[in-house]
Amino acid sequence: MKILSLTGKIKLLTGLHIGGGDDTMKIGGIDNQVIKDPLTKLPYIPGSSLKGKMRSLLEWDNQLAGLNNGSPFSSEKLSLASNKDNAQTLLKLFGDANNKKEPEYAITRISVGDSFLSQNFKDDYKDGKITVSEAKYENVINRSSGTAEHPRQSERVPAGLSFDFDIRVKVLDGDDENALKAMVERGLELVEKDYLGGSGSRGYGRVE
Repeated sequence: MKILSLTGKIKLLTGLHIGGGDDTMKIGGIDNQVIKDPLTKLPYIPGSSLKGKMRSLLEWDNQLAGLNNGSPFSSEKLSLASNKDNAQTLLKLFGDANNKKEPEYAITRISVGDSFLSQNFKDDYKDGKITVSEAKYENVINRSSGTAEHPRQSERVPAGLSFDFDIRVKVLDGDDENALKAMVERGLELVEKDYLGGSGSRGYGRVE
């Protein structure tokens, strides 16, 4: 077995929101907070968010989205794939939890770690030079009156910050290493072209 490692930085081109789930109500406070490291209280990008976004976009990219009734593409639908080789590579890379018979799809090849704020920004935050969150008001426009209704505040990580990512890929005997690498790179390219996190249709989550 061989383990490949890809490290780099995710730079925010626009504000990023990945929800943290707040079970408290604060009058006049943030309605929709971002996820934060419980130890440092700094925002981070969960590995599950990046991995899930990559898989979803790759399924669309390979005409696999929708073949499994809204659930992630599985080997049970492999015969419906227009490009079987790419579909098999995707299943090997991300795994197929529903497949109990074919071991080649049972082992997830990719491991995506949580992405934490880059050290230079941690230092700048500690020195009081930057802020790592911003509150943005969102509302709904009444089509008849043209007035804003239901104002609420969403917390975002501001543009300009960067996070360090670490992706690792297991290459097992019989795997096509180049195909696995190419699919990871394509997945990251698609995230760059689309968005990460929530509210992408409003311009959030553009990354590089």
